[in-house]
Order: sequence, then structure tokens, then C-alpha cells
Amino acid sequence: MTIDAKTELYGIIGNPVSHSLSPAMHNAAFAALGLNKAYAAFPVTDVPAALAGLKALGIRGASVTIPHKQAVIPYLDTIDPVAEKIGAVNTLVVRDNALHGLNTDWIGANRALGKIVRPKGSHILLLGAGGSARAIGFGLIEAGARVTVANRTADKAAALAKALGCPWLTLDEAATVDADALVNATSMGMAPHTDQIPFPATALRNFPVVMDIVYSPLETKLLAAARVARCTVIDGLEMLLYQGAAQFEVWTGLAAPLAVMRRTLLANLPKP
Repeated sequence: MTIDAKTELYGIIGNPVSHSLSPAMHNAAFAALGLNKAYAAFPVTDVPAALAGLKALGIRGASVTIPHKQAVIPYLDTIDPVAEKIGAVNTLVVRDNALHGLNTDWIGANRALGKIVRPKGSHILLLGAGGSARAIGFGLIEAGARVTVANRTADKAAALAKALGCPWLTLDEAATVDADALVNATSMGMAPHTDQIPFPATALRNFPVVMDIVYSPLETKLLAAARVARCTVIDGLEMLLYQGAAQFEVWTGLAAPLAVMRRTLLANLPKP
């Protein structure tokens, strides 16, 4: 790809960002459609200065990652209603010198799960009570799903359930329920702690579908146990792919080249 004076720039802001797969994914997508656009990684510690820099330099959009998904909100000119409910932004669009914030994490989760389970009317058991669980929970409810939150720490589960307007359970209680799908929105099982599993393997038979947002490793201990229990599994690459595809579509107005983006992500996953 040739970068010239007409190249439109995009990027990811966070700290750290050196491990991010987003530059490879988005640059491959831009190249596949012959777009004169480029995407870079920007390690950021000073959020207001960075956001002013996006506008000053004419950068057209950005992904936002840890730890800045909440910190960017006070500096936005507008925010998408769902992102406002979630309380986190992972995507920025710069238009007419104004910053618009939205959240595609929930879109990515809904699209990934929606390949197997229609969210509307389905009952989803959501593991976790952190930022990812909050985004996924609001997104599922937005799509018409019934959500039950389960978490190791009861007060955190109760707080998220109150925000979502849904019931919550302890993990012990959750192991006795049935639902259309189980979604792990915790980091348990992520490298280097690959031996961890966030839910009792013996209870997975209660869920026809098991989805894990962890993508390193791609086959987590949870998903391996779910396969043994004859569940249909959805790995963490799918949410990563679809949240990135939603960003691409917001920025370009074009359908994302999903096959190219998926191949690029697979090729750039950390090696075991």
C-alpha cells in the first residue's frame, strides 16, 4: 500500500497498544477494497491532548482500547445512545472537526452470537461484571434478549444487574440453571492463565451454545470443555472480527471484507 498526501488516517489509542491486532486487520481491509486509507497504533497517556491531536491532524477515526474507553467520554461532541448507556466508547469518528463516540463491542458480540442464536427472546447467562460484560449485557438487552448475570463477586454482579435491569446469580447458583447460551465475558482462560475455567465443566450441558470472548488462546479451556459437552461453541475471534467490521463500516460506509479480516486476524494471533 502506498501512503501519499491524500491518504486518510485512522488508528487505535490506548496504553499499551503494541499487541493490538487492529492495525493488521484494518489495513488488510482497506487494501482489499483498494481504499487510500491507513491505520496505525498510537500509545496514549494524555487523553485530552490525543483527542485534540486527532482533530488537529485530520485523522478520520480511531479505535479506543484499555484504559481509555471511559476517559474519552467527557471530550466528545456527541455520543451514541447505546454507548452512553454502556458508559464506554471504543470507536471515534471525526467529522467537521467534531468527535463522535460509539461502541461496537456490543455489536460485535451480538453479531457473533447471532450466527447461532437469535438474541431476541433468548435467555443468555452472562459471566462477568466488568467493562466487557457491561457492553455485551446492554447490547443483548438492546436486541431483546433476557439476560442473567453471574459473577464470582456477588456485589459486582448485583451492581451490573441493577444497571441492566436484569437478575443476577452467584456462580454456584448459575451452575443449576438452563439458558439458550452462555457467554463468558471474563478474562479467565486468557494467556498466560490458560488453565483457568470460569464455569463448572459439568454444568455446560445446560447450554446449547457457549461463547467465549477470550481469543488468546483461541481454544480456551471453557470452549474445549463445551465441545466435550456437545455444545456449539463460538470463539473470541468472532467478537473481535465483528466489532472491527462494525468500525470499518462506520468509517467507510462500505461492507467490511469479513473473509480478509478473519484471515488476517488468524494469521496474526499470538502463537501458543
